[in-house]
Amino acid sequence: MDRATAIDEAKRLVDRSRFVMVGSTGEQGYPNIKAMFRLEHEDLTRFFLSTNTSSKRVSQFRSDPRACLYLADFDDFQGLMLIGDMTVRTDAATKQRLWQPGWEIYYPGGATDPDYCVLEFTARTGNYYHGLENTTFEVQGA
Repeated sequence: MDRATAIDEAKRLVDRSRFVMVGSTGEQGYPNIKAMFRLEHEDLTRFFLSTNTSSKRVSQFRSDPRACLYLADFDDFQGLMLIGDMTVRTDAATKQRLWQPGWEIYYPGGATDPDYCVLEFTARTGNYYHGLENTTFEVQGA
């Protein structure tokens, strides 16, 4: 599959995916995977997720920002792996922008709760799989 087609299909996969698998590196150097809600994204370049500031994942990303995201359509055997870096965002503007009604159950202090933070993933490369083909591409300019 040519690069342009793979990128277009990858973007459509992201748009319809509600969940994303997030990969980090654990304290002993082994990969750790967690399913998370995909809150917002900018094409294939940046993704925003939320979690507890006190979580294991936040600690891991503060120690080692290297990360990957994986999105899949299991019915159509499509997958997209993005490799890049994760930034832990605790600034009020980002937290407020992504705040969702009902999250008070997790973060009683609302958008200003110190245990609520945003993870911002910036992709460097992607690998799209579909139809028994893998297409690897640089995300910059995709």
